[in-house]
Amino acid sequence: MDDAWGTSAVGLVLARPPRLLGTEPFFMEFIAGIEERLAAHGRSVLLHVVADQAAEIAAYRRWARQRLVDAVVLVNPSVDDGRPAVLRELRLPVVVTGEPTRGALAVRRDDVGSMRAALAHLVDLGHRRIARISGPGTLLHTRARTAAMLAAAADAAVEAVVVEGDYSEEAGAKLTAELLAGVEPPTAIIYDNDLMAVAGLLAIKESGRRVPGDVSLIAWDDSSLCRLASPALTTMSLDVHTFGELVGESVLRLVNGEPVPERWCATETVVARETTAAPSGLHRSA
Repeated sequence: MDDAWGTSAVGLVLARPPRLLGTEPFFMEFIAGIEERLAAHGRSVLLHVVADQAAEIAAYRRWARQRLVDAVVLVNPSVDDGRPAVLRELRLPVVVTGEPTRGALAVRRDDVGSMRAALAHLVDLGHRRIARISGPGTLLHTRARTAAMLAAAADAAVEAVVVEGDYSEEAGAKLTAELLAGVEPPTAIIYDNDLMAVAGLLAIKESGRRVPGDVSLIAWDDSSLCRLASPALTTMSLDVHTFGELVGESVLRLVNGEPVPERWCATETVVARETTAAPSGLHRSA
């Protein structure tokens, strides 16, 4: 059955700098997946890009007041996140992507399993000093990945270090340079998105080091940026379009008053390309 407002729109607010949205492929593919699923049922996505979470909450209040959307997709749940409470207050149905929040329906990603797979790939190659350039530490999925990496590193008796970035090209280049300037630089680096990884790759090449001869790289979320890089980046691959379709299906069931089961994306898999190999000096027999 149709909801009480009947606007046919589903709201999605992205609180991130527009310059990142234009260069980071993940959200464009994610939104395309949602839109494809909704369009088949005469619905569409109302997208709004804002600078911060305060502006995001203001957008929800405006949407509720003007009855512009039937439901909301909430992305990037964070520590002490005030958005779910506001949406409950406004009686706006919500589907959360990623780590669930209290009382909200969620479409989840297996960040723990995926991080363990990324670390295992590097450990199997012989790496013993592994770094990660993460996204913002306030995000729940960042914390889940960090905890998973440190636990897996302890299990494998390897050294792991995490430094916090912001998904930008600038962070990828700067933090990569800082890691490699250390007394004992890592022999492998995992990046939390493709843009930071490509910037890190360029920074390493500019420093005169070789990839993967001196340092191996893994990027999170496969994209054309990773495939077209030189050398092509090894990635953690998620079918982002299908992720969006799962979210769209959950939203449709929610606004139609149907039961909405918790859904999980498939655990991301390692797509080994040209930026991961055994550390320099470690050779394996054929």
